[in-house]
Amino acid sequence: MDILSFLNQMAANPLLFVAVMLTLGVILVNGWTDAPNAIATCVVTRCMPPKAAILMAAVFNFLGVFIMTKISNEVAVTITSMVNFGANDGRTVIIVLCAAMLAIVVWATLAWVFGIPTSESHALIAGLTGGAMALNGLEAIVWSQWLKVVYGIVISVTLGFGFAWVICKLVTLICYRADRPKTEPFFKFAQIAGAAAMAFMHGAQDGQKFMGIILLCVFTLQGAGAGAASFAIPMWLMVVCSVVMAAGTAMGGKKIIKSVGMDMVKLEKYQGFSADVASSLSLVFCSVFGLPVSTTHVKTTSIMGVGAVKRISAINFGVVKEMVMTWILTFPGCGLLAYLVTKLFLFVFN
Repeated sequence: MDILSFLNQMAANPLLFVAVMLTLGVILVNGWTDAPNAIATCVVTRCMPPKAAILMAAVFNFLGVFIMTKISNEVAVTITSMVNFGANDGRTVIIVLCAAMLAIVVWATLAWVFGIPTSESHALIAGLTGGAMALNGLEAIVWSQWLKVVYGIVISVTLGFGFAWVICKLVTLICYRADRPKTEPFFKFAQIAGAAAMAFMHGAQDGQKFMGIILLCVFTLQGAGAGAASFAIPMWLMVVCSVVMAAGTAMGGKKIIKSVGMDMVKLEKYQGFSADVASSLSLVFCSVFGLPVSTTHVKTTSIMGVGAVKRISAINFGVVKEMVMTWILTFPGCGLLAYLVTKLFLFVFN
């Protein structure tokens, strides 16, 4: 599908236009709530200035989307097949998707206002589920796919913390007798590489999810159904979404960077490097097995892991508790919001 055909479809169908704009809005919000996690440690340890880090994140987010989509689209398959819209017509399904995207934007914006990292991945899952349930009740949930979400939460948290603790501990032991100032240049560039890898994996995970929703809207109106397995994401869409995500990071990323990289644990360069490598490895594992996970979950637990190497008290558990409460509330909160907005949209527009 080329960009001109896509623009013609939007011009001919105002509902598709609204759905695409709302989905791009979600990607923008993802840019200021999720994407900053990829570069947070790199910025707060002064390895890179914010503007350069944001530019790097945009480039590697795009590369992550492009390369991982060529390797596997399992994450997109899971996201788009975890709910069942039934035999409803394309217009009704698009209305549901519009309501779900709007609910996600509202939910994520409220979390951003309070400076709390929220997971757009979990908000997307909750929003889609709440919207589909407003249409088909509990029958809308495909439990076999939903189990992958549960597995992803447990595995990503465990791997994020565990990998970070092991890597940071090894670095500490290897460099125990090293002259600290002499190691600074190495860890500076190593952390930049680690942040680039983290941004790459953020694109690999989150990019597929949201672009899959845009293509789902198009295929639904064409009567093709979900068909996630046949998703072929065009290059122009990858570029557009990467630019929108970068714009979101530039607009609102500093507040999230402060919460993740400064308030939770006071980081040194070797710790930031360890957290980035651990996060990237965890995301690679989950992506290979098609588990839709939260990059926020992975990065924050990795930072907790490196903090625990020095001492458990180095972790600011007040910030951790605030984040955990946000994660716990995302599924019922965003899901209920999507359910109510969908009911309203179906009453008004259908």
